[in-house]
Amino acid sequence: MYPPPYHQSHDRSKMIEVVKTFPFGILVTAQNSNSFITHIPVIYNEDSGRLVAHIDAQNPQVTTLTDGAKATVVFKGPDCYISPSVYSTEQLPTWNYIIVHLSGIIHRITAPELVKKTMIDMTAFLEGSRPKFILEKDNPKMDRMVNYIKAFEIEITQWEGKFKLSQDKNDTDYALAKTELIRQCKNGYKEFIDTIYDRLEVS
Repeated sequence: MYPPPYHQSHDRSKMIEVVKTFPFGILVTAQNSNSFITHIPVIYNEDSGRLVAHIDAQNPQVTTLTDGAKATVVFKGPDCYISPSVYSTEQLPTWNYIIVHLSGIIHRITAPELVKKTMIDMTAFLEGSRPKFILEKDNPKMDRMVNYIKAFEIEITQWEGKFKLSQDKNDTDYALAKTELIRQCKNGYKEFIDTIYDRLEVS
C-alpha cells in the first residue's frame, strides 16, 4: 500500500482544514487520453459537502467539465526538507508534506444567479472574517462576468489525506520534525518572490 498506512489520514475534519487553509487547488481531469490541469481557488461548501469553483470559459479544460465526469483536486499544505541533523537519532534525509486529494463527480452550475452565488461565496470565504471587500449580488460587473466563467461543483466520492510527518519515528524525532516544518514555513519567500518578479517579462 502506498503511501504507507502511517502516512495516510482518514480524518475528514483534518482534510477539510487543509482545503480551507490552502484553497488554491490543482484541478485535474482527463479526456481522450489527454490530461488537463488548472490551478484555481476551490472552496468547500459546508452545507452540501461539495467542492465549488469556477474556471475561465476559454480554458480548454472546460470541455472535460461535463455533468457526471470525474475530477480530482489536489490541495497542498506545508512541506519541507528534513535534514538528518534535525533528529535525535540517526536517520536518512527525507521530505515531509501535507497533501489532500479529493476526487469526485462534476456537476455543472449553469443558472446565472447560481453562478453569481458561487462568486459571492468564494469572495466571502477568501476575504475572511474581517472582509475589506464584499461582492454584492447587484454589482453591475457580475452580469458581464457570468458570461466569461464556467461554475461547477464536485460531489466528493474519494478522500485521500497524505500526511508524511515522520510518524514512523520515535516521539522525540516526530516532535523535532514538526518543529522543523514550522520553522521553515516561518522563513517566508520574500527573496524568492522578489527574484521572480524581477525576472518577469510583461508582453
